[in-house]
Amino acid sequence: MDPRLVTAIVVVVGVPAVLIGYIVLTEQVLRLFPERLKPKVRPWLWLAPALTFLLVWLIYPTIGTAIRSFQNSAGTKFVGFDNFVYVFTNPAMQGALKNNAIWLVLLTALAVGLGLLIAVLVDRVRYEPVAKSFIFLPLAISMVAASVIWQFMFAYRPPGEPQIGTLNAIAGAFGAGPVPWLTVSELSFNTILLVVVMAWMWTGFCMVIISAALKGINPELIEAARVDGANEWQVFRGIIFPLLLPTLAVVSTTIIITALKAFDIVYVMTNGNFDTEVIANRMYKEMFVNGSFGRASAIAIVLLLAIVPVMAMNIRRFRAQEAIR
Repeated sequence: MDPRLVTAIVVVVGVPAVLIGYIVLTEQVLRLFPERLKPKVRPWLWLAPALTFLLVWLIYPTIGTAIRSFQNSAGTKFVGFDNFVYVFTNPAMQGALKNNAIWLVLLTALAVGLGLLIAVLVDRVRYEPVAKSFIFLPLAISMVAASVIWQFMFAYRPPGEPQIGTLNAIAGAFGAGPVPWLTVSELSFNTILLVVVMAWMWTGFCMVIISAALKGINPELIEAARVDGANEWQVFRGIIFPLLLPTLAVVSTTIIITALKAFDIVYVMTNGNFDTEVIANRMYKEMFVNGSFGRASAIAIVLLLAIVPVMAMNIRRFRAQEAIR
């Protein structure tokens, strides 16, 4: 029998069968409890599969990574904080930390700033759905595919040869020489170009979220301000922007986390060469190239600790908003 047919049968028949079986089993187990306890026990029985997956696929690996970060490469003995000392003193890691700081600041500014600008500009035009569709479209592309597309944009060939890269072809049309875009590491120029690729993808996401919040603003407030003589800039600065701040904070948090986890684009386009290394790519190299599981685990823990405060701040802000409502 064709393995694909077997897989289809398992998906179509097996998954619903397991779900129904779990429902029946849950009801049978509930019969063992007194009536007064059933309302308290039932939610935990329904949450049990999700909690099990969470424990097995998230909590257990996180604990294992934390333990491995204090061990040597082979995991045979503990070496204390040596791996963490390496993370903050190794030149390659220092370069990765610097580049991640560039990613964090520049990606957040570009994606959120452009998303806000586009959301405001296309809010009242007739072709708003079409414009938003085109701007959101890059997010539907995988990061690997986007990287391949932009590699053709930045492609470089020596002077005198036909330029297949879009940017160098345009430069040649104006009489300028070809530029090795991805190998120019001065002032982190190539890192900035990689950030532009990610911003091209995530601007649409920011635009959609901000646009939804923008449409939730009471139009009577804006009309009242205009009646009082406020121009468009004053309306934006005094009414729209303050009301969008909670949404901008949430969107910025998402982009900050995305910047800290940047990997695919760097791996495909430069693999961290030419001073474009980032933390996630360095972690990959330590584990799968150098075979240093302890150092890779330490890098993973540093990345986790960098993301946790951002998430905690976002959760605190969300709870504060819910309390106001």
